[in-house]
Amino acid sequence: MAERAWCCKDALDWTADYLARTGDPHPRRSAEWLLSAATGLSRVEIYALHDRPLRADERAALHAAIERRASGEPLQYVTGEMPFRHLVLRVERGVFIPRPETEVLVDVALEALAPVAGPFVADLCTGSGAVAVSIAYEQPGTRVVATDVSELAVEAAHRNALYAGVADRVQVLQGSLFEPVPSEFLGTFDAVVSNPPYVPTSAVRELPAEILEHEPRAALDGGPDGLDVARAIATEALMWLKPGGLLAMEVDERRARTMADELAAAYKCVEVRKDLTGRDRIVQGKKREARQS
Repeated sequence: MAERAWCCKDALDWTADYLARTGDPHPRRSAEWLLSAATGLSRVEIYALHDRPLRADERAALHAAIERRASGEPLQYVTGEMPFRHLVLRVERGVFIPRPETEVLVDVALEALAPVAGPFVADLCTGSGAVAVSIAYEQPGTRVVATDVSELAVEAAHRNALYAGVADRVQVLQGSLFEPVPSEFLGTFDAVVSNPPYVPTSAVRELPAEILEHEPRAALDGGPDGLDVARAIATEALMWLKPGGLLAMEVDERRARTMADELAAAYKCVEVRKDLTGRDRIVQGKKREARQS
């Protein structure tokens, strides 16, 4: 491959065919992203400049990327990028890859925060910072405190906030859930959002090899029924939210109704929102107003 002075079309066609034979479920898309990463061209430019020859260094970079992808490594880790809403996030090995369904979590938060002046948000288990950075980016004036136990995730979230130009409004802290959040913020958040680990322990080993062998298990395993972390967040959030403040969490589609029933004991306006594929995905509720004595 490296001996041929291929143009973009040659490289794209060969890569898509090779990845199809190695079992890539979306070989053409993968080929586009790999070639884009190797050349610095956008996917539109790859087609517009289809007869552009690849330089030797670009061919070498593409070859290395193809082998990583063919071995089963997630495309997002190979290219270092993941489109999410209006942003292209940087992702790397050791950091959970954001999924399209999580975009609905951002929708839920933005809808609730729209009438709030200068909203204050906590994003727990932030991972790459996809939710925290998107909320700050799409609703100017919003301040976000994001937390994660993983040092790699904290670094990735901070970088994504910098790239998006919102680092002055997104504070990323390392620690479990609310543990690193300053106590002065008790009762001050307009929203608490999270995409916590929610795969039941018994189901983790059934995940596709591409996920199981490459993504951090700590970002996947949610305990026996997948709701351990979500329950802890729901309990602790009552101390950190303002009265009427929103709690919104992404959970396993098979357990969303169970989580909603549990939230109803302490929250009002509880509902389940569906993701982009029509599956139950986001559980939301609002902190009850303080009772008058």
